[in-house]
Amino acid sequence: MRQAEKGFADIIPVILSGGTGSRLWPVSRLSYPKQFLPLISERSLIQETALRIAPSYGFAPPIVVCSEDHRFIVAEQMRQIDIEPAAILLEPQGRNTAPALTAAALVAQAAQPDAVLLVLPADHFIGDEDGLRQAVLSALEAAREGYLGTFGMKPTEPATGYGYVKPGAAIAGHCHRVERFVEKPDRATAERFVAEGYLWNSGMFLLPVAAYLREVEQHAPEVLATTRQSVTEAKQDLTFLRLGPSFRQAPSISVDYAVMERTDKAAVTPASVGWADLGSWSSLWEVGDKDADGNVVQGDGFVIGATNSFVRASGIPTVAIGVDNIVVVAMEDAVLVVAKDHVQQVKDAVTLLKQDGRSEADTHRRIYRPWGYYQTLHMGERFQVKRLTVNPGGKLSLQKHFHRAEHWVVVNGTALVTRDSEQTLLRENESIYLPLGSVHRLENPGRVELNLIEVQSGSYLGEDDIVRIEDVFGRV
Repeated sequence: MRQAEKGFADIIPVILSGGTGSRLWPVSRLSYPKQFLPLISERSLIQETALRIAPSYGFAPPIVVCSEDHRFIVAEQMRQIDIEPAAILLEPQGRNTAPALTAAALVAQAAQPDAVLLVLPADHFIGDEDGLRQAVLSALEAAREGYLGTFGMKPTEPATGYGYVKPGAAIAGHCHRVERFVEKPDRATAERFVAEGYLWNSGMFLLPVAAYLREVEQHAPEVLATTRQSVTEAKQDLTFLRLGPSFRQAPSISVDYAVMERTDKAAVTPASVGWADLGSWSSLWEVGDKDADGNVVQGDGFVIGATNSFVRASGIPTVAIGVDNIVVVAMEDAVLVVAKDHVQQVKDAVTLLKQDGRSEADTHRRIYRPWGYYQTLHMGERFQVKRLTVNPGGKLSLQKHFHRAEHWVVVNGTALVTRDSEQTLLRENESIYLPLGSVHRLENPGRVELNLIEVQSGSYLGEDDIVRIEDVFGRV
């Protein structure tokens, strides 16, 4: 029997996609964090998350909460896997998980007052996806009785990087009341917790929406008041729901601190589903496919005489020789080498680079836009060379620049170029010059990707030298 037949229809998944992923630098960066990257499979983490609770299993379409800066990435990645979210909520500012989840709960309640929310971070790994859906079924009875459910993962080791939850008395189904939550312990405490039957706190929840909002009102009233006002102020923007400015006033607090650790209705469902939160390079090594010497090697990485190491390279061949227990991550613009037992300090490296004014701390060379992406190939005095890739049907804004001229050369595909009052169709190896101040637009009218080389020249080449006159993505 497919799980679609077992009563998931009143469960609305909520996917929280607000993380910046600095602990997985240099692959994950603020402009394109880890949930949008294919770290485990050919799909991104958020795509894997959405697919494991897809409408094909009987769940309602998901609500996704994300940063305004990531809205087009989320929409495109959902389109690629044929999932149409019920809503994509845009946070004007990240305020942690309690305000994000509460805003989603208010939107869900307006559509379905008796809904149950299945809350999933966008960046977790689940090895046994059928097991996760079975755990949801096990927790459903307690949720329908008004309990706020969390999923406790059975520990495979006394990990110090996770919070713990202690199950108490048994209640409906396979659930237990939560006796206590505990923050990340030291090693000796973690060993005792495992021996005493504590579970890892996964950060995944099953919440009856009405009961959850009552508990927020009781234990975190300011969270509810500010997010409710922001939903009242929300404006539809294309396929997105842009939360209002009151959201910025919400306390920055996690749902664990705001509600779960304060309510007397917390329940936990024990599960063993091959879970990891992928919060560090060592966690990616743990879930990765290892060779006979315990190495995980990805992309253009190679090893000789290495053991228990993680090597990932993109664009440049990277060889690790005779090393043990290290992480090597090589990108075209940055390289990380760190001992596996020091990976929690990677975020300190990001802070160091920011203090030094290095753009590599936050941005990749490849910058994604709703129409495709561009990538800087070379920069010099008063010039810059970029590659532009425009998706089929993609259309850039009608724009002009005050400080630079541009020359476009089509590598492959077909380009429809507007230059002031004229339109020109360009094909492979054809080019066009756009003088400083000209009003112009680039479109891809074809069915395959359009790739072109853009040569910019002028006194200032920053991305903020764009005056958008018209834009199908509402960025004017």
